Amino acid sequence: MDTSSKNTGAKVVAASLEIAATGDWRVASLGDIAEASGVSLDELRRHFPDKPAILAAFIADVDREVLSRDLEFEDEDTPRDRLFEVLMSRFDVLGRHRAAVAAWFREMPTDPVSLFRLGSPVLMSSGGMLDAAGISATGPFGCLRAKGLLAVWLATLKIWLEDDSPDLSRTMAALDRHLRRAERAAMGLDRFSPPQRARTS
Repeated sequence: MDTSSKNTGAKVVAASLEIAATGDWRVASLGDIAEASGVSLDELRRHFPDKPAILAAFIADVDREVLSRDLEFEDEDTPRDRLFEVLMSRFDVLGRHRAAVAAWFREMPTDPVSLFRLGSPVLMSSGGMLDAAGISATGPFGCLRAKGLLAVWLATLKIWLEDDSPDLSRTMAALDRHLRRAERAAMGLDRFSPPQRARTS
């Protein structure tokens, strides 16, 4: 993607976050988003054919920021420990956009088209989080792990949106609880999956 395309994408995503934060996302058209972002409708549609494509771009932006961070895992960290750090880092990034994320989370169950269109991007996002934690996300077992992690993420996201504690203690407790449950399920799954290569620094 060239610099011009990146700038257009950044403007559209930023405008969409502002629109969602005001509660107008459900009724906003691509024309409204184009006007708010300062780009032409034709240019916007060349990059984003519909609103779910804008949400997918936002998800990808969040993932890139998380994956660019030095999470400083310790040698003794378990896969669950690493996933905890990765996902809490993701919540840290999302903290700047809480109002918009809350609006999208509320509206998504009533928007089946967006749910369908975002299926692949959110699974890819889960796979990226697994990779960041040194856990295989490839093959059929990797796909199952990604789906399991997505369930953990969505369950914890609901708590995060209601968590007004300064240290996100409720979010951390919920994430730890959900990851422990997923870990127990993964132990059964790993009995049938091929061994993973050791993580190298």
